[in-house]
Amino acid sequence: MKAVQIHQHGGVDQLRYQDRAEPELKSPNDVIVRLKAAALNRIDIRIRRGLCGTDTPFPRILGVDGAGVVTAVGTEVINVKPGDAVCLYPVHGCGQCAFCVTDREFMCARVHVLGERENGTYAEYVSVPAQNCFSCPAGLSFEEAAAFPLVFVTAWRMLVTNAAIKPGESVLILGIGGGIASAALQVAKFSGAQLIVTSSSDEKLALARKLGAELGVNYCNVDFAKEVRNLTAKRGVDVVVDCVGGPGWAKSLAALAKGGRLVTCGAIAGTNPQTDVRRIFWNDLSIFGSSLGSRTEFREVINFFEVSRAKPVIDQVFSLSEAADAQQRLEASKQFGKIVLQTNN
Repeated sequence: MKAVQIHQHGGVDQLRYQDRAEPELKSPNDVIVRLKAAALNRIDIRIRRGLCGTDTPFPRILGVDGAGVVTAVGTEVINVKPGDAVCLYPVHGCGQCAFCVTDREFMCARVHVLGERENGTYAEYVSVPAQNCFSCPAGLSFEEAAAFPLVFVTAWRMLVTNAAIKPGESVLILGIGGGIASAALQVAKFSGAQLIVTSSSDEKLALARKLGAELGVNYCNVDFAKEVRNLTAKRGVDVVVDCVGGPGWAKSLAALAKGGRLVTCGAIAGTNPQTDVRRIFWNDLSIFGSSLGSRTEFREVINFFEVSRAKPVIDQVFSLSEAADAQQRLEASKQFGKIVLQTNN
């Protein structure tokens, strides 16, 4: 089969489009999926650059998200069969710890993420546990089904599970355009929230408005915290989605109303922002960190797509052989929505 793999950490020049032996069933509970599409995530870049803090055996096929057709199943598999169209829940744990037995495998100390500790989805075939295979939501193409798993289950956990967002509440989403931010916008809109988004790009702000954002703030032109206060009659917003971190973290807290909630799953602008702790307890703020979500939440996301008829925002589709170009686009933050690789398989 064809696959994109790395033989050492480094830049996009380390991505090699090569022949590779097709995967085999590793256990009676595994399946083989012939992938039709794979989606890019920033964790792919972190793995490629060696920034995830885990040992990466080489060669390694990258890719966390994928969708395709089941071609082979282990002897104990009962939930899927050859020919089923599936999307992939991207992690599995040890199966024995307190997190794993309570449907929180993504918190397992020995969690296995596709593309990190085992071969991923930048390939024509992948071997995964059968329990990680879910029927593709009705109405989604393979490219769309590959685009939603990681970002939507994370956004769902942040906004629905942790922040418990309610109809009519106001939500500020920082850095609109990325996969998490665009997923958060769609989830929050479906929940009946009023949306404010920020970006350094007026073009991305305009695209966000087409998706349902009421207001857009270009943070290069104004202090977004002060602007949000002005837009909300000094009250602030109920929820901030901040996956940026860095210098803007303090502004995110300043933009919250009393009793507000901040949710985060990343810190692309810096991991050690200054925080005035007094603002947190004086204003009774809550801060929730999220990383992925459970299989139960993944099923809820699938239900969301089937009920809402929403579709993940696709920025651009590349062929598998163009993975380096695709990652360059993601690394430069040029995208709005998800970048997808098509296997032509």
